[in-house]
Amino acid sequence: MGMGLELNTMIVTKGKEERKEGNLFHLQKSGYRLFPMHIPIDVRKSKHSDPIGFGKIEKMEWKDGVTTIFYRLISLNRTN
Repeated sequence: MGMGLELNTMIVTKGKEERKEGNLFHLQKSGYRLFPMHIPIDVRKSKHSDPIGFGKIEKMEWKDGVTTIFYRLISLNRTN
């Protein structure tokens, strides 16, 4: 039996991110997903929206069919 795995090249928040401290955010996504870590990638509200900035994923966890990432927003394109 195999495990489904999705490769993501951007962070899509859909407004579900939680701010932890400063520019550090926490986001949970359903399923097992693999993200590039420690390099700047686009942060977007939806898959087809313009990037709101760039973030670096600092920590990624897989547990019980959920992927949890902690990312730091390193630049912001606009405030809204």
